[in-house]
Amino acid sequence: MGASHSQSVSEKSIHEFTVKDSRGKDVDLSLYKGKVLLVVNVASKCGFTDSNYTQLTELYNKYKDKGLEILAFPCNQFLKQEPGTSKDAEEFACTRYKAEYPIFKKVRVNGPEAEPVYKFLKASKTGFLGNRIKWNFTKFLVDKDGHVIERYSPTTSPLSIEADIKKALGEV
Repeated sequence: MGASHSQSVSEKSIHEFTVKDSRGKDVDLSLYKGKVLLVVNVASKCGFTDSNYTQLTELYNKYKDKGLEILAFPCNQFLKQEPGTSKDAEEFACTRYKAEYPIFKKVRVNGPEAEPVYKFLKASKTGFLGNRIKWNFTKFLVDKDGHVIERYSPTTSPLSIEADIKKALGEV
């Protein structure tokens, strides 16, 4: 079935991708060279929303000046829990959770129309369902060179991976 075969990608680093911001403008991810990235597919109407956004903002505020960047990609593929526009998702995160990290254009993370950067992330680290993203708030920790270090399930709280973030930042 679809979940068992992995998609091959030629890119070797997340820095080789260009994505769209919430307004549809291109963002070259090479801007983030030298930064540790936490890439998350987010949703505003999920049971994990409050705890994840709260903890992501906490981690960002604590480590942004040390080289952490959080890249949030709204996704409506899981029970349609991100129903609005990309701009709505950004306003929600920035207003309710004081998110200062980038909220990108809504993307698909699974299937043939999955965003290329997500094909790269999934090919780099498979999870419980193989290549597929299981649910909202799946997290990928990416090193300063753009390589995926680890993948975390939706039930893994952002604060529980703080030690891994510190290690990637060179603080351990």
